[in-house]
Amino acid sequence: MKKLIVFAVAICFSTVMSAQKIVIKGSDTVLPLSQKEAETYMKKNAGKSVTVVGGGSGVGISALLDNSTDIAMSSRKIKMDERMKLQDAGRAFKEVIIANDALSVIVNPTNKVGKLTREQLEGIFTGKIKNWKEVGGDDMQIIVYSRETSSGTYEFFKEHVMNRKNYASSVLNMPATGAIIQSVSQTKGAIGYVGLAYMNKEVKDIAVSYDKGKTYVNASVEAARNKTYPIVRPLYYYYPTSKEASVKTFIDYVLSPEGQEIVNKVGYISLK
Repeated sequence: MKKLIVFAVAICFSTVMSAQKIVIKGSDTVLPLSQKEAETYMKKNAGKSVTVVGGGSGVGISALLDNSTDIAMSSRKIKMDERMKLQDAGRAFKEVIIANDALSVIVNPTNKVGKLTREQLEGIFTGKIKNWKEVGGDDMQIIVYSRETSSGTYEFFKEHVMNRKNYASSVLNMPATGAIIQSVSQTKGAIGYVGLAYMNKEVKDIAVSYDKGKTYVNASVEAARNKTYPIVRPLYYYYPTSKEASVKTFIDYVLSPEGQEIVNKVGYISLK
């Protein structure tokens, strides 16, 4: 009788394990990568379910706090106030860098401007430069698109490109990266920024200079890898240590040679 009970418990346990579900929320930048990783992982691990939802890095980290996600995707490092909130809630967590990303500055394909310095980008996004003729383009108003404040890309761009200056009040904040691509592709005077994996032929990539115009480099995997392109950032997963057992196999897969090959295929920069 005892053997039967043990056997029954073992079956129940294996059923729970095989029907394991992982929820991943957060960064729109990391979204296409996590979706592809999840798709491949589920094909290889029958019975395992991974659900991936975007919304922004801040959304993912908030979901960690209210326990509505197993993994938070983020395109920026966790902020001190977020760290403190998690600590106060007794939610110990771990940070894992899963890939790197180059941030592309994009304009409408009809725009004759093909290169900008970091200082010019700062001027455009803070509202000091309002017309394309001020940076060698046509006499045309600059329409600036940005991600919204919950986005890690918004934070990263502000810190590393705008020298921590505030965005102009005229900047149009978009809810998702795809919306920036669409808006820039349809607006002649538009400029915006997107993760490298989102780049397509509907928009034009701008070469950027971080040495006051001596050298200009376009965003590419190669330029990010050899560190000649200046706007590169790590992409993160954050997860509660209490859920380590359930998320570890998926994260290990993302960090494996096969998982990192997916990083390259999707258009990001693998860790090795």
